Amino acid sequence: MRRFIPFVPKPALVPVIRLQGAIGIGARGLNDQSVAPLIERAFARGKPAAVALVINSPGGSAVQSALIAARIRRLADEKKVPVHAFVEDVAASGGYWLACAADDIWCDGSSILGSIGVIFASFGFPELMARQGIERRVVTAGKSKSFADPFLPQKPEDVERLKRLQEPIHAAFIDHVRSRRGGRLDETADLFNADVWVGRQAVQVGLADGIAHLRPKMMELYGEKVRLVPYGQKRGLLQRLGMAATDGLIQGVEERALWSRFGL
Repeated sequence: MRRFIPFVPKPALVPVIRLQGAIGIGARGLNDQSVAPLIERAFARGKPAAVALVINSPGGSAVQSALIAARIRRLADEKKVPVHAFVEDVAASGGYWLACAADDIWCDGSSILGSIGVIFASFGFPELMARQGIERRVVTAGKSKSFADPFLPQKPEDVERLKRLQEPIHAAFIDHVRSRRGGRLDETADLFNADVWVGRQAVQVGLADGIAHLRPKMMELYGEKVRLVPYGQKRGLLQRLGMAATDGLIQGVEERALWSRFGL
């Protein structure tokens, strides 16, 4: 007599991709080149029931944000795999661009989301140089080559040109959010002026779908035995020891400034 062996389905598999840090700033930052292998492996591993993104980013490069988000969407559509985003401290500016690559966005009650805008920031030193008796000498072929030079006084025409450069980037950001969030957005709220929302406020205006954390939500959606497999960027030995001085002091200051805009 043949022995009956009951079929026991395997637990659902959910790769978890951590997207942490400023986008496109220095060797430590997120960029498409560094995270592409993680994303490709996550979607290719077995037959995932879904892919989860854990996002903690204050933003950064619009181009790198778009490249990473486009890669996630391409693979999700090709493999027909749903994507869930979980926001930790912050998904702002480029960080929110990444979150919108998911089919739904979950956050903590104290998470910060939004900042759908574009920023240009630099320093100006002309008065300091003048006090020190330092003369700035610039020779260009093309009048725009010294555009926004931090060692020269700021010019109104430079400010206007920067705004003209920012407008199409802002428009692309808005189009991305609208295409991904659709009818979930509160059209009565002023969502695209770079404001940020906290937790339940973000849910109320449609920037997020609810308050939830990774494991409980994945257990709710894919069963109590769901397998969460983490994928994260690997750091070199010097970075792990906190000795990566070659990353550059200015890059560190820029990244710190991005985080500090959100009180982090």
